[in-house]
Amino acid sequence: MARMSIQALRDSVERIYTLPVLPGILKKLLGLVENPRVSLNEISDFVSSDPSLASRVLRMVNSPVYGFPGRISSVNQGVILLGLNVVKGLLLGVTVFDLMQRSMVGLWEHSVGCAVVARIIAKRMGFKEPEEISVGGLLHDLGKVILILQFPKEYGRAMGLAEVGGRTIGEAERDCFPANHASAGAWVAKKWSFPRNLTDMIEYHHKPHLARVASYQTAVVHLSDVLIRGRGYGFAGDEGVPPVNPATWERFRFTKEDVKKILAEAEDALEMTKGLVL
Repeated sequence: MARMSIQALRDSVERIYTLPVLPGILKKLLGLVENPRVSLNEISDFVSSDPSLASRVLRMVNSPVYGFPGRISSVNQGVILLGLNVVKGLLLGVTVFDLMQRSMVGLWEHSVGCAVVARIIAKRMGFKEPEEISVGGLLHDLGKVILILQFPKEYGRAMGLAEVGGRTIGEAERDCFPANHASAGAWVAKKWSFPRNLTDMIEYHHKPHLARVASYQTAVVHLSDVLIRGRGYGFAGDEGVPPVNPATWERFRFTKEDVKKILAEAEDALEMTKGLVL
């Protein structure tokens, strides 16, 4: 694996849809979201045609991850409220992470927790589309899912290196792959025709100052990732809590009291998401 080129890794990552472990519904979904001309009606009809997927989507839409004031009872209503790009991300989240739960227990919880905190910060900062940033929080570790599905043995080794050596999972990934999960997630996001904002949040969630299009949104996801790690909610591949990027602190100028208020607001929501299993 050490001799694999970045291009060879990218080619393998982008072929994720060919894996035999992927359920048929996910393969159909990938074909749908890769089409840049897909409409809200087509996605709504697709989700409604699968009772299990429809149930998952409604549970997520009515969860604290999005925080809508009234209960949403139909898939069509949820799709309209969230919008095309957010729905694409949500659908991939509830299908891809279903596979991941068998291999990395706690990553779904970490991702949901990050999404909850990201929505709270986004609303606090006055972003017009906090739902999109929430999806960025949900999918920021998409690359971990892809790498462990394509290379379970190698990724298991990376997790072992992180556990024994006290390193971050990103550092350990570099010993086993020519690129880390952030790059892998971005490759797939581009392959799946994700909007650029969401791709930035996935690719640069550890280095938000490098984001080219959605630097503020990416900084929100970065901070949310660190805060939810510090809260100890879920598992992201290692036990460490990375420092917040200095540019992010400078950008938001949050005080310790601000952070306490954000986490306090998140507590009730996190308690409610405990039953949000796939």
